[in-house]
Amino acid sequence: MRRLTTGLVRSGIGIIISLACLYLVLRSVDLGQTADLLGSARLPWLGLAALGVCADLFFRALRWQCLIAPIRPVPLRRLGGYMMVGYLANNVLPARLGELVRSHYLGDREGISRSATLGTVVVERVVDTVVLVGIGAAAILILNVRGVVVNAILVGVALAGLLVVALAVALAAHRLPGGSRIGAFLGRWPRIKGMIVRLRDGLRVAALPRTLAASVVLSVAAWSCTVVTVLAVGQSLGIELTVGEGALLAAGTNLATAIPSGPGYLGTFEYAGQTIAAAFGMPAARGLALALLIHALTLVISSVGGAVALVRLGWTGRGAVIGAATGEVVRAEAVGAADTQAPV
Repeated sequence: MRRLTTGLVRSGIGIIISLACLYLVLRSVDLGQTADLLGSARLPWLGLAALGVCADLFFRALRWQCLIAPIRPVPLRRLGGYMMVGYLANNVLPARLGELVRSHYLGDREGISRSATLGTVVVERVVDTVVLVGIGAAAILILNVRGVVVNAILVGVALAGLLVVALAVALAAHRLPGGSRIGAFLGRWPRIKGMIVRLRDGLRVAALPRTLAASVVLSVAAWSCTVVTVLAVGQSLGIELTVGEGALLAAGTNLATAIPSGPGYLGTFEYAGQTIAAAFGMPAARGLALALLIHALTLVISSVGGAVALVRLGWTGRGAVIGAATGEVVRAEAVGAADTQAPV
């Protein structure tokens, strides 16, 4: 009951934030002009933008496969499907609940601990945030942008730093002063302690240098594809963006999705896109058209891909069978592999 109440509160806050952002976006824009711009979009450039989105998703699937591999190898085709189902859930559920959905889905069907799977998703989000902040900061230096956009990126830098520190503390918690006492205290609730241990098994992939380096490289590749998508959408609307402007739009709009919001990040994405475009001197209607088209293209492709994956894979769990036979063995092997590869 408490979990349900917490989820409802989080969802309600996200929806309120989305509505507030939509109000800020729409209060001073000519919607007729925005509609005319969207209607004039050139299809060949939109086709290139769609290819950019697909390439982005491919690199993201490779990255998750890389992070999951130390726990248990999963074929890319299946793992990509689980990821797409999670993205579909993000598009229809508020507050990024799709991240929990894909963790549950993969864990349930592959016989992997869902807590460990969630740990890899946490590592993925930390890497994403650090790479995005880096891209945004570099773009600001190149463009010499001032104002609210700079402040937002500085907040992102602080957030990225906190996430890295929090991840490091989580990995080294058992070695910190008082760690054994905390472990003994949690021993009173074996189920909770077990969940924390399995979550840490997933987080420990961040302590594997090759795995972490590969995930960073794949993140850079994925976000490079996103920048191509932004530039192509701009061209389709007759808006010629520089690479720096495209990079700042890609970084800023996606960092904004970290804010709790309604389904599909509606409102927060558009507000961030319009605000960043205004920093380039772009009129509000053009900025909104650009943000809307980027957002719509991403939502449509990820939603269709998620629906196809869900139909192909089905929802019925296989983990009950696989996990009963091999779950504990796999978990023990994963912990042993992490112990062998992690730096002392």
